[in-house]
Amino acid sequence: MLENENAVLRLAKPKKGLLSLVFSRMPLIVLLLAAQILLYVVVLDWMKQTLRYYTVLQMLFIIGMVIYLFNNRMDTSAKLTWLALIAVAPLLGGILLAFTQSNLGHRASRRRTAELIEQSRDLVSQNEAVLEQLQGDPCGVDDLQRYLSRSGDFPIFDHTEVSYFPSGEAKFAAMLEELEKAEKFIFLEYFIIEEGTMWGHILDVLARKAKAGVDVRVMYDGMCEITTLPHDYPSRLEKLGIKAKTFAPIMPFLSSHYNYRDHRKILVIDGKVAFNGGVNLADEYINQKERFGHWKDTALMLKGEAARSFTLMFLQMWNLTEPQASFPPELLSPIEGPEAPGFVMPYGDCPLDEDKVGEAIYTDMLYRASDYVHIMTPYLILDGELTAALKFAAQRGVDVKLILPGIPDKKLAHALAKSHYRELTDAGVQIFEYTPGFVHAKVCVSDDNHAVVGTINLDYRSLYHHFECATYLYRTSCILEIEGDFQQTLRQCRAVTPETIRNEKLGYKIIGPLLKIIAPLM
Repeated sequence: MLENENAVLRLAKPKKGLLSLVFSRMPLIVLLLAAQILLYVVVLDWMKQTLRYYTVLQMLFIIGMVIYLFNNRMDTSAKLTWLALIAVAPLLGGILLAFTQSNLGHRASRRRTAELIEQSRDLVSQNEAVLEQLQGDPCGVDDLQRYLSRSGDFPIFDHTEVSYFPSGEAKFAAMLEELEKAEKFIFLEYFIIEEGTMWGHILDVLARKAKAGVDVRVMYDGMCEITTLPHDYPSRLEKLGIKAKTFAPIMPFLSSHYNYRDHRKILVIDGKVAFNGGVNLADEYINQKERFGHWKDTALMLKGEAARSFTLMFLQMWNLTEPQASFPPELLSPIEGPEAPGFVMPYGDCPLDEDKVGEAIYTDMLYRASDYVHIMTPYLILDGELTAALKFAAQRGVDVKLILPGIPDKKLAHALAKSHYRELTDAGVQIFEYTPGFVHAKVCVSDDNHAVVGTINLDYRSLYHHFECATYLYRTSCILEIEGDFQQTLRQCRAVTPETIRNEKLGYKIIGPLLKIIAPLM
């Protein structure tokens, strides 16, 4: 009996057969593995059939892009950057190129800017007697003025007194003094305005002057809305009687990255006094707030005829968004300027035309210099043309010196600057870094006769992508002061040498050359 029960028990045990295999996890694993292999075979077979078509299409696309870029008027360095990007990622590179070239969101601005320049071209006319004084001048300054007349109304003036400020603090003190004298209008256009000591004192004067009937207008770049000022700040200023505008407010997806910003710094008072230079209206520019060590900056004050050019530049930008452009003749009429030596030529650079005015002026100074060219700039992100001009000047015996920041505000931009060091120093260009802190000055002085002070950095953004302005000086008395300030600043700098380049941080050595590939896009 027991034996029979054991037999029954043995029969009752589940058998490891077909059913157990079906209901185990193993078939599922095998099935999924088979499906994956089948999918791989199908996809691979499809790719084998279509790959040759894709390869041909990609090759034709790249060839088309190469032909397009070679016939495009963008600078050579930018072409190389786009070629590299399209070679690595054809579709992505092509889409980005089409987006940036379309100027989406800026086409109307381009047309409007061209209209305003043409409409106002002769409102501040060139005094032919001044050009006659420069006729046959060996430095070719009269030719330079004729070049500038291509892109706007930029006469060259005499009867203008020029004061040079070697710091933001010096400019700030002079601004407050001159603002108090305003009787008719105050036009103020700046890249950055930030509430604090500097802007607080200026705003107090502006509000009082507006209340007294002075036409006070303030315009600042739209980047301030996401960095320093609330979006409703213009309406707050209007409550004080101040007309206010934001230039090109940030509009996601409707602009090509951060191009076409208003990087200019202009203050005009009654058409008789104008300020220009690198100093924005925020406390770090007067060292009331420390950022990146001591802040080194520079500016100019013009008194006399040349101030009218800055009045016109301001009105051109102000009218960009006005339904009906207005250039009141009384704001631009000739004035009685003081007797002063030399010549002064304010000029602007517009990114929406084909003239690269800022780069052309710097290049002209480098090629014409016979003794020295001394430059202060916060950034050094160069294209082939400026690199060649710097090297050629040094190689033919001109003393070419550059002062850059010792403490950078942007690490990536600093790495890019360092990527130029070896090539430039090998050609004889001398480079120095300002040890106390950050250099924000945009100064170029040469041969004790020529100087430029303004807003134009030696980088792609200033030279190609932003609205900029500067003042060209020829034989004015302050040029020796500008050179003296350069020498004073030089004494606070460390020299860049082959040894310092070899001992540079590894991060800079790696990141700089890599970023150089995409430098025109930064």
